[in-house]
Amino acid sequence: MSTAPANSIPKPLVQLNQWFIVTTVALSWLSQIEFFLLLPFLVGMSALLFKYNPVMQAGKLFLRKEPTAYPPEDAEQQRFNNIIAVSCLGGSIISSLAGWNTGVYLFSGMVFVAASVALAGFCIGCFIRFQWKRFQYKRSLQ
Repeated sequence: MSTAPANSIPKPLVQLNQWFIVTTVALSWLSQIEFFLLLPFLVGMSALLFKYNPVMQAGKLFLRKEPTAYPPEDAEQQRFNNIIAVSCLGGSIISSLAGWNTGVYLFSGMVFVAASVALAGFCIGCFIRFQWKRFQYKRSLQ
């Protein structure tokens, strides 16, 4: 049995959340009902404010092994990614309320692409955070 770091999330739960985002955004686009964007927004806000993600909590019920037996994903990195996703979804919802359809698709599209690419194996948020940390480090040397 492998041991995951204390501050980690099992990869299948992270992927479940990514699928939830991709599915709800696609559903919103296909149905032309922006209300569906509220679902991942509220889940993300819950995770940020209360450190409770209902999608991941429900997913835990379906894990076949102990959570520590799965590849770990860094919880702080997931929090950073979630801040970006919630911000973009919030921008999409505000755009919807303002009647700016371009903004709805622009902001929700960024989240859709980021979650889809993450499911394919490349984390855009991880790349952004790495570059930010690198910038901070280089700045600290001056």
